[in-house]
Amino acid sequence: MSKNKLYYGDNLEVMRDHLKDESIDLIYLDPPFNSKRDYNLLFKTPTGHDSDAQVTAFVDSWHWGSQAEQEFSELLHQSNTRVASMINAFRSFLGENDVMAYLTMMANRLLELHRVLKPTGSLYLHCDPTASHYLKILMDAVFGAKNYRNEINWIRTNSHNFASRHYTKDSDIIFFYSKSDNYTWNPQYRAYSAEQLKRYKNEAGTNRLYKCENLTFTGQSADRQDEWRGTKPPANRVWGYSLDEREELWAKGRIKTRKDDCPRMDGLIVYLDETKGKPLSAVWDDIPRIANIDRERLGYPTQKPLALLDRIITVSSNQDDIILDPFCGCGTAVHAAQSLQRKWIGIDITHLSIALIEKRLTDSFPGIQLDVIGTTKDLAAAQDLASRNKYQFQYWACSLIKANPFQGGKKGADGGIDGMIFFQDDADQAKKIIVSVKGGGNVDVAMVRDLRATVERERASIGLFITLSPPTVPMITEAVSAGFYDSPISNELFPRLQILTIEGLLNGAEHARYPDLSQGGLTFKKAMNVKNSTPNLDLGLTEE
Repeated sequence: MSKNKLYYGDNLEVMRDHLKDESIDLIYLDPPFNSKRDYNLLFKTPTGHDSDAQVTAFVDSWHWGSQAEQEFSELLHQSNTRVASMINAFRSFLGENDVMAYLTMMANRLLELHRVLKPTGSLYLHCDPTASHYLKILMDAVFGAKNYRNEINWIRTNSHNFASRHYTKDSDIIFFYSKSDNYTWNPQYRAYSAEQLKRYKNEAGTNRLYKCENLTFTGQSADRQDEWRGTKPPANRVWGYSLDEREELWAKGRIKTRKDDCPRMDGLIVYLDETKGKPLSAVWDDIPRIANIDRERLGYPTQKPLALLDRIITVSSNQDDIILDPFCGCGTAVHAAQSLQRKWIGIDITHLSIALIEKRLTDSFPGIQLDVIGTTKDLAAAQDLASRNKYQFQYWACSLIKANPFQGGKKGADGGIDGMIFFQDDADQAKKIIVSVKGGGNVDVAMVRDLRATVERERASIGLFITLSPPTVPMITEAVSAGFYDSPISNELFPRLQILTIEGLLNGAEHARYPDLSQGGLTFKKAMNVKNSTPNLDLGLTEE
C-alpha cells in the first residue's frame, strides 16, 4: 500500500520522472509570480510579531537566461502546436523579459499537468492580475478553449480606505479548466441572503415557508407552447416542464391557480425546507483571507485558507481521488486533501517548504504516514548538496533541528548566524539559540570561537555548530570551555556550545539539547490537530 508523497525538487522533473499519464483526479496550483517582490516565508517571534528571520521559500526570480531559452526550445518541439505557436507569439510581443521567462516556465509545466490529469479531472490555477491575462491564453492553448469552465473571483479581503488612482485590489483569480466534458462535479450551495429569504412567506395551515416560481421561460418551441388546463404561454415563452411533469405537479397541489381555477404560469410552489440553497457562483466572497491572529496562520504570507481548498476539492473530486499540488508552498492543498479523505501528491523546490509541510501534517494528523522523496537523507547526498548550493544546504541543515534560517537566507553577510531557535523555560521571555552551519571540507577551532562570540553578542543562551566535516579535538575543547546553560525547569546542564555533525543528525545519534516548555512551537508555529487522519492508499505512481 503506497503512502501519500511529498517531493522535493523541480516539479517539471518530478512529474516527468514519477507521475504516470492520466493518473491525477484534481490539480490545484498557486505558482508564485509578482514582479515587485519576493515570496517570503515569514515565521513568528515568541511575541507574535513578524520575525526578522524571513525565509525566501520560492524566490520570484524568473529571469530570461539559459534555462528559459532551453525550456523555450522544448516548447517549440513538443507535439501541441497550439502552445508552440502561442509561446512564439508571446516572445514576439514581450521580448526576453521576466514575464516571458515566467510564461515559458509555466507552459512546460502546464503541458505536463495536462498529461498527468485524468479525462475526468479538473485543474484550478490560482493567480493574481499580474499575469492572469497571459495565463488564460496559455491555458486555452494547453487545455483547449472549450474546456474552460470558469474564472472564479475570490474576494479575499474587504476594501480599505486607501486613497489611490485605481479601484481597490481585493481579489484573486482562479481559472477552472477540465480535461474533457465528462469531469467530476459535485455542486455546492450557499445559504440564502436575508434579501432572498424575504421572498418566502408562510403557507396557511402549515407555517411552511414557500415562494412561487415561474413555470415558463423565454424561448420559442411549438412542443412547449401548448395550452394546458386553460393556460397557454405567450408567444415569447415556453413551458419549462413537460406535460407529464406539469400533471404530476398539479396532482401534488404544487401549482397555484388563478380565480378561474386555471394554473398560474408564475404559480410553481417551492418550499424553503426542500431547497439546498443558492447554487455556488463564480464570485466567492464568503471565504476571508487568513487574518494575522487566525489560529490557522502558519506565518506564510501567501498562505491560502483551508476553506478555499476545501471547497475546490469537495466540488471537483471524490473520496480517495488523487490531488496534486505542484507548488506546495506551506501545504494547504495537501492538508485539505488529507482532511477530506483524498490521496495526495505535493511538490516543492525548497527544503524549507518541505520541512514546513511535513511538520504541518504531522502536527495536524498524528500518526500520518507519508513518503518524503528527493530530500537529502544520507551523508553523500548532503555533501553533494553543499557543493552545489550552500544556501539550500544551510536551509536543509537548519530544518534538521527545526531552526529558522536567518534573515530570509539572503546571500551576503549574516553576522555569523545561519539559523535561530527560540525556546522558553520560564514565565518571563523566550530565549535564543544561535545556529551556525558549515558545509565546507575544512573546519577549525576559529569557527567555534566565532560562534561563541556571536552567542555572547546576541545574548543567546546556547549556540549550535552544525558541521558536515568531523570536528577537531581543539574545536571540541573550545566548545566544552564555554560552560553550561542552567535551566530553571531541568536538573540537566545543557552545553552552551554544542557541535553537531550532519552524519550524527541523520542517523539519530545526535540532537540539539535544550529545555523547552513549548516543545519547539516558538520556532515553527504548530498547525492545528485534526483528529480523524486518513488512510494512505495507492497513488498509482510509476515505480521509484
